[in-house]
Amino acid sequence: MIDLTLARIAELVGGRLADISDEDAAATRVTGTVEFDSRAVASGGLFIALPGARSDGHDFAAAAVAAGAAAVLAARPVGVPAIVVDPTPEATDRGAGVLEHDADGSGAAVLAALGKLAAAVAAELVEGGLTIVGITGSSGKTSTKDLVAALLAPLGEVVAPPGSFNNELGHPWTVLRATRSTDFLVLEMSARHRGNIAALAAIAVPSIAVVLNVGTAHLGEFGSRGAIAETKAELPQAVPASGVVILNVDDSAVAAMAEQTSARVVKVSREPGRRDIDVWADAVTLDELARPRFTLHAGSHHVEVALAVHGDHQVYNALCAAAVALECGASLAQVAAALATAGPVSRHRMQVATRTDGVTVINDAYNANPDSMRAGLKALAWMARVGGGRRSWAVLGEMAELGDDAISEHDRIGRLAVRLDVSRLIVVGTGRAMSAMHHGAVMEGSWGAEATMVADADAALTLLRAELQPSDVVLVKASNAAGLGALADALIAEPLEPHA
Repeated sequence: MIDLTLARIAELVGGRLADISDEDAAATRVTGTVEFDSRAVASGGLFIALPGARSDGHDFAAAAVAAGAAAVLAARPVGVPAIVVDPTPEATDRGAGVLEHDADGSGAAVLAALGKLAAAVAAELVEGGLTIVGITGSSGKTSTKDLVAALLAPLGEVVAPPGSFNNELGHPWTVLRATRSTDFLVLEMSARHRGNIAALAAIAVPSIAVVLNVGTAHLGEFGSRGAIAETKAELPQAVPASGVVILNVDDSAVAAMAEQTSARVVKVSREPGRRDIDVWADAVTLDELARPRFTLHAGSHHVEVALAVHGDHQVYNALCAAAVALECGASLAQVAAALATAGPVSRHRMQVATRTDGVTVINDAYNANPDSMRAGLKALAWMARVGGGRRSWAVLGEMAELGDDAISEHDRIGRLAVRLDVSRLIVVGTGRAMSAMHHGAVMEGSWGAEATMVADADAALTLLRAELQPSDVVLVKASNAAGLGALADALIAEPLEPHA
């Protein structure tokens, strides 16, 4: 974070000082990072006290200051230097759903203050030349964020969130990692309700925005794909007229957003015959590990690209990332070189590992919705087929937050596994949605032992250990709450026992 005094921070967030005099607050400076984990606090940092499932951050305030924190941002005095903010109905409403354990609204008040601090810092850094890139979409946000960060790295200092820090906590936390030496701040933005993306964009107004797609993730929260599209459109609407909005126009809902922004629009596509396209791909092929290769076009120029990430769906992510980099001054040659080495960064997102016994594991267990599940299954089927007819395993958990469509969508995924000729399907979980996935596969293919339903990840791992053979390909995918990431990690770490 940029260097600020405690007195200035209190002014920016509308808080009051506690356990420190006005004179000392004016002299004490926050020079380190802002952290909500007291174990991560370093000298000169600012500790954010938030309520948690097992403990309250306020209880760790003294330990954070002892570890070097200059002060604490809190909802009540904590016996050490602090900036205290009071709960308000507005903050409580805004924080609803972000913090599960916030009965009195104290956590929401601290979150609101964190957002105010991040907004002030972002505005000052933008005046100094910082470029902010915002990314949204129903799927692919994190992968695209990682690609954008890799492509911008040769052009200057980049700050981007680890994993999926994309809500009212992770977003301002990431913004506050930027300093005066940061050239590019890359942010991904998610939403549970209408207005969420607008609120995030107001904290750090992007000069470049990317909208990847509009799918059915969080359909249970929004009620319709149209409502999801309206929420995703909040990002291009937030970009000033001097900025740029990059749209995947092969998605009709995204293409319509060109009429909802005053910024210049850059259109990306995989349909080379369209005359209105600025950046596009053609001649797309996949190698034996489903890594795409294609010709990248920008205007009258083109370059050959070989991606280091897996899955045909990554072509759109790469196109959008390339468009960002080109807007920031990169050449096509620089883009191609960076894409060739930009492998998976965030854990449990299309990470592909081949064990010494030849078993290939596709670890895509961090998140799942119908669109990303289809993409993962297609990548699995491709690797198995191109690899010489390898056996394929789909280990699938629940896709969360689909509302009334949960049963039908899980049924469709079970049927798709059959149509893609997946060898074995392991359905992890025993709820109605997972029963629908299993039933869909059985009905589509008259399957018996090919489709197995198990209670949990441990049971799935036991089955895999007993039945996997060398050269098999395994996809592990589910929403994060299903906890299949540990299963995938175990599959990669533990070699297959030799068969008799």
